[in-house]
Amino acid sequence: RHVPPGNSPLSRHKPASQETTRAIIMATAMRFALRQAVAGGVRRPVFTAVQSRGITSSPAVFEDKKLFTPGPLGTTLSVKQAMLRDLGSRDVEFVDTVQEIRRKLLGIAGVSPETHTTVIVQGSGTFAVESVITNMVPRDPGAKLMVVRNGAYGERLLQIARVLELDVVDVRCSELEKPDLDRIAELLAADPAITNVCAVHCETSCGIINPVEEIGRLVAEHRPDAKYFVDAMSSFGAVPLDMPGNHIDFMVSSANKCIQGVPGFSYVIADRKSLEACAGNSRSLSFDLVEQNKGLDLNGQFRFTPATHAILAFKQALVEFEAEGGVEKRGQRYRDNKAVLTKGMTAMGFKELLDPALSAFIITSYRLPAHPNFSFDQFYQKLNERGLVIYPGKVTEAECFRIGSIGDLYPRDMETLLGAIKEVMAELDIPLPLQG
Repeated sequence: RHVPPGNSPLSRHKPASQETTRAIIMATAMRFALRQAVAGGVRRPVFTAVQSRGITSSPAVFEDKKLFTPGPLGTTLSVKQAMLRDLGSRDVEFVDTVQEIRRKLLGIAGVSPETHTTVIVQGSGTFAVESVITNMVPRDPGAKLMVVRNGAYGERLLQIARVLELDVVDVRCSELEKPDLDRIAELLAADPAITNVCAVHCETSCGIINPVEEIGRLVAEHRPDAKYFVDAMSSFGAVPLDMPGNHIDFMVSSANKCIQGVPGFSYVIADRKSLEACAGNSRSLSFDLVEQNKGLDLNGQFRFTPATHAILAFKQALVEFEAEGGVEKRGQRYRDNKAVLTKGMTAMGFKELLDPALSAFIITSYRLPAHPNFSFDQFYQKLNERGLVIYPGKVTEAECFRIGSIGDLYPRDMETLLGAIKEVMAELDIPLPLQG
């Protein structure tokens, strides 16, 4: 970009410091490498690397891998570039950015800032999950938390509750089926001590979408004073979820899921009255959502150091999310990805772990082929060497692997993966379509 004479940072600060000169060299090297990559037809974004002991005249170049995973997910180059600057956590621009993000997340959730609030939590999605559980369950020794679980992330809800020494009603269900709503209704009706209920929306350990709306209506019917929490980590931003209509008091997600930011923070969208009722409940200083929200509402500042660069990246991710068309269009792209994947994998003889009626478009689990030449480790490694990353299975009831459809992925990427899978299976001397 052209800088008028006399307005250059170097002309205002002569002589340039060593740090300034180094930064200019780094930025120039990065721009040069990116231009060379575009001119050379490189399909994936590239980045220059500076050696640990100073600037080199021949920067190393790295290519992004395509991540077909439940997270962390692939992001656009422009989202990554948004992190290439420093802002203080008390800088006016940063504070304004935080407040803008909080407002926009409420808009995506379809709720009003008058009735709901966004609380940003430093750390991964699990940090936000634990913060909700440690705040919403009363300190009353008679309080009970119902945990509805049918996979690894429901299991994590239970683990958090156990560590906090909460009294739990454990509703364990098969990993291959949706929770039994009749059983949930019976337990709610029979136990007036249940003060809180929690469930996972998309259980990505297997790929199932759980009936959190129906569970919410059961909570409202049988335990109207209970607070209901939904872990929407991998669904928020792609799967519509009506919080007020389904009596959801708390919902959490992470920056690096369907909004396609980078890892570093998570967030809680909460009914304001339900959150205010949690005052004094928190078993943790860092995870005190009531105090965290007070600070954010008061002046947009965090009690402890926030992930400034991740937040700047998320601001750009929200711009791109809106440009794509929001929840509807992003969800449609992910559905298109899943459709391409399903058609190709079915043609090759791979079997889905779940009944298709239960499987979401977020991530799909496939049973391991029974062929004696098949080794998941080799399969994974050969795909990884091609810059394509899938995930191992995370269920206890079957051996499987997972392929995600979310993040910065498009149908052409799914076609690329399918072509690579055919190549790898040939290298493993496994004929397609698979038999049995």
